[in-house]
Amino acid sequence: MAAAALYKDAAAPVEARVRDLLGRMTLREKAAQMAQIERTVASPRAIAELGAGSVLNGGGSAPLPRASAADWARMVDGMQRHALSSRLAVPILYGTDAVHGHNNVYGATVFPHNVGLGATRDAELARKIGEATALEVRATGIHWTFAPCVAVCRDPRWGRCYECYSEDTEVVRSLTTIVSGLQGQPPADHPHGYPFLSSPRVNVLACAKHFVGDGGTDKGINEGNTICSLEDLEGIHIRPYPDCISQGVATVMASYTQWNGEPLHASRYLLTDVLKGKLGFKGFVVSDWEGIDRLCEPRGSDYRYCIAQSVNAGMDMIMIPFRFEKFLEDLVFLVEAGEIPMSRIDDAVERILRVKFISGVFEHPFSDPSLADIIGCKEHRLLAREAVRKSLVLLKNGKNQKEPFLPLAKNVKRILVAGTHADNIGYQCGGWTIAWNGDSGRITIGTTILEAIKESVGAETEVVYEECPTEATVETGEFSYAVVVVGEVPYAEWLGDRTDLSIPFNGSDLISRIASKVPTLVVVISGRPLVVEPQVLDKVDALVAAWLPGSEGMGVTDCLFGDHDFLGTLPVTWFRSTDQLPINARDASDDPLFPFGYGLKMFRGRSTINNKIGQAMIGPFVVSLKSVYQKLKLQARSVLSVPAKEINLEKTDYRDAAGEKKSTHTHPLLDSKAGGHRRSDADALGQFGPSRGDNDAHSRSRRGRGRGHLVSSHP
Repeated sequence: MAAAALYKDAAAPVEARVRDLLGRMTLREKAAQMAQIERTVASPRAIAELGAGSVLNGGGSAPLPRASAADWARMVDGMQRHALSSRLAVPILYGTDAVHGHNNVYGATVFPHNVGLGATRDAELARKIGEATALEVRATGIHWTFAPCVAVCRDPRWGRCYECYSEDTEVVRSLTTIVSGLQGQPPADHPHGYPFLSSPRVNVLACAKHFVGDGGTDKGINEGNTICSLEDLEGIHIRPYPDCISQGVATVMASYTQWNGEPLHASRYLLTDVLKGKLGFKGFVVSDWEGIDRLCEPRGSDYRYCIAQSVNAGMDMIMIPFRFEKFLEDLVFLVEAGEIPMSRIDDAVERILRVKFISGVFEHPFSDPSLADIIGCKEHRLLAREAVRKSLVLLKNGKNQKEPFLPLAKNVKRILVAGTHADNIGYQCGGWTIAWNGDSGRITIGTTILEAIKESVGAETEVVYEECPTEATVETGEFSYAVVVVGEVPYAEWLGDRTDLSIPFNGSDLISRIASKVPTLVVVISGRPLVVEPQVLDKVDALVAAWLPGSEGMGVTDCLFGDHDFLGTLPVTWFRSTDQLPINARDASDDPLFPFGYGLKMFRGRSTINNKIGQAMIGPFVVSLKSVYQKLKLQARSVLSVPAKEINLEKTDYRDAAGEKKSTHTHPLLDSKAGGHRRSDADALGQFGPSRGDNDAHSRSRRGRGRGHLVSSHP
């Protein structure tokens, strides 16, 4: 009897298994491993006969409307059975955008979007959210999430700012702990740069994205051009990646953007020399949704060129997502024609197989039915509620320092609740919830802010809700106070790019009309700061930034009614007008409405400027915030703007796919010990090099439902 293949031996070393399996594969089988296809085209033939290496669902793409965990698991397991029936029985990796909880799944716990987590400054909370998300993802049989986004948003006009923790690099770095929550904590002696997964039952593969500079595009244009020096690229945008790599992050997604005009999807220097070379990343790089198609105009028209440019640059897996057979034929042709070296294919597939073996998918290919009830469980909803209350930022509390407006009284005769966002789960959750672009209404299970208010007040208190109350209601209602909840309509990616950041639905007019008659608290639901005009700010009694809190509205009322104090501080600078943009904490420009790190506490009556290294500077009340900012600006800038430390200049040879030297770049390298927070070997991680990105912010099909629906691109 022939001995079993080494790659099937779970006790064999991972690298030995990789070499054994790689040596058994044909060119066509290798090429298929590099393909990621959308679930709607993941037919038995595509998986069993053609051997697709990975499947994903776009935003809003689900097996059934309101599909249960069992429905999802049944679909993924069915695909896996097809994969295991192939010649070499190589299982697939299934990926999804679980970017604030398992947000594509009806009834899953929806956590605050990343901008809200940035307001918490709570690294341990981020890790716990990663753990909870991993469990809910595993409950559906899925192995891999395209998270976290570690972009540093420098301009709120960008439609993806809510996916970023902060405008400040150090805040972003501190919250990369979510990687260890998703994948598990690697041991102290874990090899640098090597992918890691603690348990195939309770952990999922993570994906740090988008490499690199996507938060710094000119004018905040999605998929635009990041115009900056190498020093700024390193000091602002690259720095979170070594923190993810030190935790064994398994995958990295390339950015749609460009760096000084060069698309990231075709940047050999950034993907190969920097990410895989200097940073020592040994997992695999995946493209964004149709990311390689953007390398030519019209998009995808010269597909062979797009494939050659991206694969030779260092792209390992291509999120195709629909043209699988054409991709397969063209990639095989390019290798046979000598336009892509076989060594590059072997390197890509070696990395993919390494992650597959590390993930445990060979030994545990199917879902665990015992996890089905974990979706939206009480423990996870309580964690989300904690995250919501810790993310809230109190921006104003009373019209003078001696008379705070909050906490709200629970036992009053009558209160008014108004605004477009008071009773709308979809608006609370924002984009990337059930659908790619999000939606309005009762799109998933959760508690609206109106429901939370009704739950929080006394039994004798009458709660009157009108989305847009009439003049008669406001003037004759005899309300003790009003809670007005306004904000943005959900959006994703380029659909969220804005130059007008006023409050939608004439929100400022609604606020002014109510606040002129009734003492008013305003809660803003948004993925970024919005314009709050001076006359509006003067009229309101209290102002709270709630970001995009997700499914657990009780977290908002926990603070409004005084059961918990406000802990959040601004993760981004709150501008006075869009004329100031971009404006960041590091800038020496004119004062903002509220500076980065600002946040009031109810029970102290003081403002806090919370900087990125944990110190606090206390200033007067909000009415004199401008003078506070002017006094603190120099000190804050010196703390918030820790410059990148140049330790040397290193020359890097830029070579083409065949290994021939094309040019030499000279660039400063950062001292990774400056601000390093994860591992004692950080100096081995943080040697950065240059980078670039991709372009175009206009019409594009997005990763999602497929077949004629507007779908999403990858996060």
